[in-house]
Amino acid sequence: MATVLGNGPEVAEGRTRGGLLSKERTLARPGFNRWLVPPAALAIHLSIGMAYGFSVFWLPLSQAIGITEPVACPAGMGFWARVFATDCDWMVSWLNVMYTLFFVFLGSAAAVCGSWLERAGPRKAGVVAAFCWGGGLLISALGVYTHQIWLLWLGSGMIGGVGLGLGYISPVSTLIKWFPDRRGMATGLAIMGFGGGAMVGAPLADRLMQYFATPGSVGVWQTFVTLGIIYFLAMIAGAFGYRVAPDGWHPKGWTPPPPAANAMITHRHVHVNQVHRTPQFWLLWGVLCLNVSAGIGVIGMASPMLQEVFGGRLIGVDAGLYSLLEDQRIAVATVAAGFAALLSLFNIIGRITWASLSDVIGRQATYVIFFGLGMALYVAAPFAGAMGSVALFVAIFCVILTMYGGGFATIPAYLADLFGTRFVGAIHGRLLTSWSVAGILGPSVVAFIREAQLGRGIPAEQAYNTTMYILAGMLVVGLVCNLLIRPVADRHFMTDEALEKERRLAHENGAAQDTGSTSWQPAPSSWPTVAVAWTLVGIPMAWAMWQTLKTAAALFV
Repeated sequence: MATVLGNGPEVAEGRTRGGLLSKERTLARPGFNRWLVPPAALAIHLSIGMAYGFSVFWLPLSQAIGITEPVACPAGMGFWARVFATDCDWMVSWLNVMYTLFFVFLGSAAAVCGSWLERAGPRKAGVVAAFCWGGGLLISALGVYTHQIWLLWLGSGMIGGVGLGLGYISPVSTLIKWFPDRRGMATGLAIMGFGGGAMVGAPLADRLMQYFATPGSVGVWQTFVTLGIIYFLAMIAGAFGYRVAPDGWHPKGWTPPPPAANAMITHRHVHVNQVHRTPQFWLLWGVLCLNVSAGIGVIGMASPMLQEVFGGRLIGVDAGLYSLLEDQRIAVATVAAGFAALLSLFNIIGRITWASLSDVIGRQATYVIFFGLGMALYVAAPFAGAMGSVALFVAIFCVILTMYGGGFATIPAYLADLFGTRFVGAIHGRLLTSWSVAGILGPSVVAFIREAQLGRGIPAEQAYNTTMYILAGMLVVGLVCNLLIRPVADRHFMTDEALEKERRLAHENGAAQDTGSTSWQPAPSSWPTVAVAWTLVGIPMAWAMWQTLKTAAALFV
């Protein structure tokens, strides 16, 4: 956003080499204000975070032909016939395939393109992400207009998924280098946006669909076009707001701790192609996978779980969910929607809170809390349900969701501590393959165990008890992985010659010399620009939080 809004010390950047998207053109000049980078990252993460909110489209899309109710495909119609059919509606399960594609392609793109991003720079990666995510939505709009579901899978699911991966990791390395004194807080600020994207996008999409709906259209393709344009512009602004810190930069007046001060924080660098040979990488892979599997399993079943565990007690009626009248079930569903909204809010709060705390107590200690406290809370949840305490049950899962979000926000700083900052973006990209696995593992475990329990005749309100205990067991394994992490062995770090070669490949040597300094105070004239940039990203987040709190109020009425 700094480029779009203007910033005095950046005027001199026109003398740097390379094209508009080159890494050399993004190198900051003395006086640049590092607090302009987090809102640029938030502009991108708030856009791609809408992936979490795509379920708002499922019901309208499932009746895109029938408008008021779904038109079923003929019995016996084959798979490919259904894919290309234009006269019957899509099943929600088919639409839900986009969720799987989102996170599979996110992890794959982040892993494959991470090394390219480190050399090409965050601006180029952000621009490519904008074209993929915004363009994917436009392709999906065409798919809805022509009623071809494969275009939705291709557009938002695959192409959009690549945009998710590039957009997600684009600011990580940059922020960590700008905030060597607050690594966790910096990445928490950006990744907070990914959790908040659905809070902004879902209610916005709902209002747009209502606006565009007509007797002959559910308003989804027009909404996709509108969101595609909005997100593209926001992501382009964010990408051009990125600035790269000179190698070794630190804020004026801050003294880096001596190398021996904390053995878990290295001052050297592991090459991205070497990192998979270290046990620390695979232990962290397991840490993230297990933390996310447990959390994402809860997110996917939050609304039905609350309804089935408490039933009519949510509205003052002493009866199970399936004994209620239709209007009573609607009232219960409204309360459950408030629960899901509240979980989203605590997911966001956890991302900045836990990541910032990790700067104080350390990353390993933070994950010990995640797994230790998480185990206790998952075990306690069935007892809260048996007690009939809605408040305690809701509080337990709100805390669990803070640790789910906090796990995402803290992991980049953990990687930088262990492997150095040189390739942290690329390493983070490879680690995100664990998210792809967790996105399948967590929901599958929860759904399978619930169905198995119901098949054995277990009452619906007790069907989640075994699930909670199994998720707690997964956290035990995650805790062991975390406790086994030790400093990386010397043989894995790059030599000075190898590091110098990488700097040349990334075109950083000459550019770093052009800045004339690796430490400075921000120019006084930059602070109004900082205020404007934060306001631009703060307004939609504040609006989304207000909408969420209004929805969550149903829990307490």
